[in-house]
Amino acid sequence: MADTARRKPTYEDVLAAPEHLVAEIIDGELYTHPRPAAPHAEAASVLGMDIGSAFHRGRGGPGGWIILVEPELHLDPNILVPDLAGWRRERLPEVPKEAFITLAPDWVCEVLSPGTALLDRRRKMPIYARERVPHLWLVDPIVRSLEVYLLERERYVHLGTFGENERVRAVPFDAIELELEALWPSTVTPLPDI
Repeated sequence: MADTARRKPTYEDVLAAPEHLVAEIIDGELYTHPRPAAPHAEAASVLGMDIGSAFHRGRGGPGGWIILVEPELHLDPNILVPDLAGWRRERLPEVPKEAFITLAPDWVCEVLSPGTALLDRRRKMPIYARERVPHLWLVDPIVRSLEVYLLERERYVHLGTFGENERVRAVPFDAIELELEALWPSTVTPLPDI
């Protein structure tokens, strides 16, 4: 009886995924999942605006970074799409023209959702550690928490968990204060009757 080998996924498989799905290759397996729900997208958007303004653009902060939303990372042999990632400009002076980046970031943020939280923690975090990404954040908009990690040797050390309406200065972006309450799902307050 012939042993049939399973074909390893390729970049062509990522490109062939339907547009409404995020496709990643993680440790030789193709993973697809729907685009994030609104609470996830809101947390990533607000965080990207706050950090991007201060660090990418230098408005109200020191600048010196490139901050990107959902960049496609080709970290051989893995293809990952974190929610946010940042590179110090001395390592990545400008955004490449290609659709993907092969240089590991200096910071990664994964916004957790029920469908991807385990994948982010169990499969992607070890890859980021192997690729020597110094700073990792996990944001959970449902639990309303920010977990901050720092790479020491080959493992992430948990620096703290923050949440609800705390104001936080978290490495590597501790030059500014983040208002965590702004990341959580919005509630619409009705206008008073006039």
